[in-house]
Amino acid sequence: MLEALKNAWKIPDLRRRIQFTLLMLVVFRIGAFVPVPGMDPKVVSELIERGALLGFFDIIAGGAFKNFSVFAMSITPYINASIIVQLLTIVIPKWEELAKEGVEGRKTLARYTRYGTVILGLIQATGLAIGFRSALAFPGFFGSLLVVMSLTAGTAFLMWVGEQITDKGIGNGISLLIFAGIVSRFPSGIIQIYDYVRVGTTNVLMVLLFAVFALAVVVGVIAVQQAERRVPVHYARRVVGRRVYGGQTTHIPMKLNAAGVIPVIFAMSILLFPSTVAGFFPNSKIALSIANFLKPGRWVYASLYSLLIIFFTYFYTAVTFNPVDIAENIKKYGGFIPGIRPGRPTAEYLNRIMTRITLVGAIFLAAIAVLPYFITGVTSLNVYFGGTALLIVIGVALETMKLIEAQMLMRHYQGFLK
Repeated sequence: MLEALKNAWKIPDLRRRIQFTLLMLVVFRIGAFVPVPGMDPKVVSELIERGALLGFFDIIAGGAFKNFSVFAMSITPYINASIIVQLLTIVIPKWEELAKEGVEGRKTLARYTRYGTVILGLIQATGLAIGFRSALAFPGFFGSLLVVMSLTAGTAFLMWVGEQITDKGIGNGISLLIFAGIVSRFPSGIIQIYDYVRVGTTNVLMVLLFAVFALAVVVGVIAVQQAERRVPVHYARRVVGRRVYGGQTTHIPMKLNAAGVIPVIFAMSILLFPSTVAGFFPNSKIALSIANFLKPGRWVYASLYSLLIIFFTYFYTAVTFNPVDIAENIKKYGGFIPGIRPGRPTAEYLNRIMTRITLVGAIFLAAIAVLPYFITGVTSLNVYFGGTALLIVIGVALETMKLIEAQMLMRHYQGFLK
C-alpha cells in the first residue's frame, strides 16, 4: 500500500491533481469555521439539538451547520438539484435528447443544475433564516437578507469548488466534499468515546466490541457495494464486406445496490421532516407529540425508516435502469442472452433479475441505516455510526481509489488493487 502511494506520488500529473484536491479540501475546511454575519452561534446550537435531521446535516457539512458558517448548507441544494434534473430528464423529452447528445448536452444539463442549485439554495436559506430568527443579532428584513445571501453564496462557492476538483483534481468533487465533511467528525467521535470511558458511562470491553463490530460492518459494506450479477451475452459473428464483426462473449454487470445512497437520503428527509418542523415550534403540543412519536431510536421510527428505504430503492432503480433499452441495444448489435430470445423476452428476463437482486440491496440499505440505533443499544455508546455517512465514506473512497488505480496502470505502475 505504501509502495503504491509512493508510485502515485512519482507521477507528475497525478501528483498535481492530488495536491490540487487536497488544497481545495483545505479551503472547504477553513470555510466551515467562517461564521455567517449577524447570527448568534450559541442559540443556533441549541436549536440544532432539537432536530435530528438538522444534526444529520451538521454531520454532512462537517460541523459547518452547527457553527452556522457560510458553508452551513454544504452542497445539499446541489444534490437535490441534481436529483431533480435527473428525474426531469426522464419526464421532459427535450431534456432526454440533451442527455443523449453527448458532451454538449451534458453541459447544458449541468448549467440547469447550477441554476437549480442557486434557486434551491435561496429557498433553503430563507427557511433557515426564518427558523433561526431567534438567533438573529439584527432582527428584521435586512438582517434576514444578509443571512440568506451569505448562505446562498457559500453553497454556490462550494459548488464551484466541487466542479474544480472534478476537472483539475482526482475523483468526483461533490462526493469528496461530503466525504471530507463526514471524515472531519471522526476525531470528535473518538474523543466522545474516550470521555464515555473516562466518566464510567461505558467500559473498555464495550469499546473493543464496538471496534470489532464496526470493522465487520465496513467489510460487509464494501462487499455489497462491489457485488454484481453478471448476465452473459453472446454476439453472433457477422461478415460485412471483408471484415468480421462479433463472435465474442461479454456480460451485463447488474449491481446489487444500483441506487446507491439516494434512497437513504430520501427516506431520512421525509421521515424527519415533521420532527424538524416541530423543533421550530417548541410551545406547540401537537408539534411536540409528532416529534416524540417519530423520535429516532424508537421502533416506530426504525420500521417506517426501513420501509421507506426499500420503497425508494425500487423507485430509483426503476428510474435509472431501463431493461427495454438494454434489450433493444443487445438485439441491435446481434447479441443474445443464452436461452432467452432477443427483444421483449430479454427485457422481461433482465427486469426479473433486477427485481430480485434489488430486494437484497434494499434490505442491506435498510439494515445499515438502522444500524446506529442497534449499536447504541448494545454498547451504550451514543455515537453516530453507519447509515448514510458510512455508505458515503466507503463509496467515495472506493471510487477515488479506482480512479488513481486507472491513472497508475496507464503508466505501468503497480496500483492498490492486486
